[in-house]
Amino acid sequence: MSDMDRAVKFYTETLGLRLDVRAGNHWASIDAGDGLLLGLHPAGPHSPVPGTAGSISVGLGVDEPIDGVVRTLESRGVVFRGSMSDGGGVRLAFFTDPDGNELYLAQSGNA
Repeated sequence: MSDMDRAVKFYTETLGLRLDVRAGNHWASIDAGDGLLLGLHPAGPHSPVPGTAGSISVGLGVDEPIDGVVRTLESRGVVFRGSMSDGGGVRLAFFTDPDGNELYLAQSGNA
């Protein structure tokens, strides 16, 4: 993560998740629901550079139709890559955070 304020704003205001803890520019915990916490922190000296391939991949499950979630996030400025894919009963929609880290939405067959 290269800019804590920008990252926290993206995950809370844009994605609608809740900020759990913020410790200045050293750490932030984002409550993604169902016990999932996302830890945001600056890259350390031996960490992959934020936004480089393999530095992060996060899947966020949705509990409502993914098409509506995509429309809501697009209205907040999120850009999705390509069209949604259907992977064996799970629909996926891919996008990145402001640092270029890979994220995706996942809707199982029961949402």
